[in-house]
Amino acid sequence: MQGTSEKNLKTMSWLAIGVGLLMVTIVPFMVQTSLERVLVGLIAHIDAGNPTFSSGIGLFDFFYPVWRAIIFVAGMTLIIISQEIKKGEEWTYPLAMALFALPSIGGMFMFLPYVSWVDGFPLPMIISAFGLTGFWSFIFLRQADKMQKWARFGALTFLGMLSTHAFTIGIGAQRTMATRPGYPYYKDFAWWLFNWVGEVNWVAVILLFAAIPLLSVGKRKGWWLAVIGAITILAIDAPTQFIRTKTLDYLYGSLLAIGVLIFTMVPYFRQHLFESKE
Repeated sequence: MQGTSEKNLKTMSWLAIGVGLLMVTIVPFMVQTSLERVLVGLIAHIDAGNPTFSSGIGLFDFFYPVWRAIIFVAGMTLIIISQEIKKGEEWTYPLAMALFALPSIGGMFMFLPYVSWVDGFPLPMIISAFGLTGFWSFIFLRQADKMQKWARFGALTFLGMLSTHAFTIGIGAQRTMATRPGYPYYKDFAWWLFNWVGEVNWVAVILLFAAIPLLSVGKRKGWWLAVIGAITILAIDAPTQFIRTKTLDYLYGSLLAIGVLIFTMVPYFRQHLFESKE
């Protein structure tokens, strides 16, 4: 990380260790507690006369532990590479940014079903806060001019938010498809559109997440991945909102995609995203 002060490198190293330790020691128990609370609330909702939500039990019971495992491995990696971060090794910065993004995205995903069926303080928000502490700190601790830091802060934050939302849209589609009327057939266009939009969002998540480490160091390929992922989601979510109007989920996805595009395509922001050699 050329130009970054020794003091900042030490701070980044300690942040990697601290956040990494939280990810491997505290987060696993927070995920389990959150899962159990969600399942209790969801089952009560089903028993209250909403049987179509029964498919959510298996989905959450699968994806919460998957995110727990992903976050655990990411935390271990942060701890292991912390001394290389302290040395200023260039490769550690984009890797660390991707690793910090995982609890940020995973925690926010776990938060969304949590607030639907659980009263009280949302524990998954703390998981997201752990990741965001490292994610945002690294943006401002690395050597760069002020406007470049803020442009990347906006672009990378919206990328993470859109990734979370797109992943959750996919989960919602799978949950609804499993209990749709006339399963395994599709009643009409609105039903297979629901499946289509969910899986397109899932594919787009791959592009969006891959863009984070690349764009964090000003790589043009990261910019392309971000733009392609955001335009793809906007192209499928916007028309879906007009067809499936019972929820505003697709409107929110469209707005988040527009946020990514503002920070990546508006010339004033775009010119500050890239390194000079790019």
